[in-house]
Amino acid sequence: MKVLRFVIYVVIVLMATPFLLVHYGPPGVATTSKVALHALVGYGGDEPDGNIVRRQLSVAEGYRLDLYATGLGKIRFMHVTDAGDILLSRPRSGEVLILKADTSGDRSPDDIRVLLSGLTRPHGLDYADGWLYIAESNGVAKVAFDVESGDIIGDISRVVTGLGDKGGHWTKTLRIGTDGWLYLSSGSTCNVCEETDPQRATIMRFKPDGSELEVYASGLRNSVGMDWSPWSNELFATDNGRDLLGDDFPPCELNNIVAGGFYGWPYFNASTPDPDLGDKLPSDLPANRPPAHEFRAHNAPLGIRFIRHSKLAGFERSALVALHGSWNRSIPDGYKVVSLQWQPDDTIVESDFVTGFLQDGKLLGRPVDVAEARDGSIFISDDYSGSIYRVVPADGAESSFSLTSTVKTPDTNIGVLDAYDATQRAALVSQGEALYQQFNCAGCHVPQTANALTALHERYNAASLTDFFSAPTPPMPAFPLSAEQREALAVYLFDRELRSAK
Repeated sequence: MKVLRFVIYVVIVLMATPFLLVHYGPPGVATTSKVALHALVGYGGDEPDGNIVRRQLSVAEGYRLDLYATGLGKIRFMHVTDAGDILLSRPRSGEVLILKADTSGDRSPDDIRVLLSGLTRPHGLDYADGWLYIAESNGVAKVAFDVESGDIIGDISRVVTGLGDKGGHWTKTLRIGTDGWLYLSSGSTCNVCEETDPQRATIMRFKPDGSELEVYASGLRNSVGMDWSPWSNELFATDNGRDLLGDDFPPCELNNIVAGGFYGWPYFNASTPDPDLGDKLPSDLPANRPPAHEFRAHNAPLGIRFIRHSKLAGFERSALVALHGSWNRSIPDGYKVVSLQWQPDDTIVESDFVTGFLQDGKLLGRPVDVAEARDGSIFISDDYSGSIYRVVPADGAESSFSLTSTVKTPDTNIGVLDAYDATQRAALVSQGEALYQQFNCAGCHVPQTANALTALHERYNAASLTDFFSAPTPPMPAFPLSAEQREALAVYLFDRELRSAK
């Protein structure tokens, strides 16, 4: 009896300590304690309002971010339907929500309701051929779904059952590949250990009817997000590195997933042998595949989405990744959405896309997933405050959420140079051409490639393209140009485009 009382006492102390630190600890410790409680028991923050979001969050140049919905609870992964509705998993309550598309233009869903309930910790969602697939912690379910009405048809059925969901990292993420197979991630049971269940710490795949389930790639501690690059059809997955090795090690990872690939865990952290298990590497494993990109340690990359529908410059070969944020770090880090840009040599450049979730010790949210609608609107889920954010172009967004037009519609922009008389236009074209050659712009903007400068008038007018050059989207560098030089470069590019179209 004394032993039982002692155990209960220890548990109470362990649970109470983070709560005390949340309210009375210094900012960094308080934030870490909030995140630890969030991971353990679902502790969350207050619901933000639009004013707080506008004041605290910053988004990349050329975009505007709005609070789309809040008060949604412990939400996680999303799927945006062709009708513009958001399907949203809520694992702790066993539900999938539907947020009906904003047709009224008030920057919020027309309706929010529970689509499915009674599920076993649902997480990943995807849709194909009339079926909605739901990754539960112990299997995969499917149900007929009418995209136009947003209604479920008939009963739900399980196509995969009996998956392990004990221990840590119980969430399952599901995506449907271009090959028609379903890909399913299953995290490890622990921080670092040798698993007894061969399906844990893997990405599996199976046919839509649940048949031919197989381990596709292994050594993946917790690969929560997956997506295929639209230009190469390669599968990439985020992966969370282990904890308790200091503030700055090991890095979290982005991996290029291939059939039969082994990605190191628990014997390697990226390319470095693990201090606990590095000397226990079995001889029959494939060679460790190093990451395609390394995130900062403990940033916890989760959802990844390659941008397919945006035509804004700089996003032709890019993906957005939600960084959930650290708990195992003396100075909290992460808590943002970053953009990854693939270079011509396939190296990857990381830059901030949405920041400010953690600011001056105030934790507003923890990004989980990123989804893109067919009109180019970008949605970000936050399981700390139970919110969804929508990102659209900064200009003209009130009337249109299409990212194919930054400032004006194509019809309006056909006369982009009409404001200039012949003398002004000729002088600016000459100056702009000299700048184009001086900075070797042709070295990157090669015709017939993803970086080719085409259809500029469909996305910009003279003023907006001039402004773009003052803070271009990475990886394009910001050249030291005066306002007059930026205008000259814009006029030259439009003049060249219009002449080539004749």
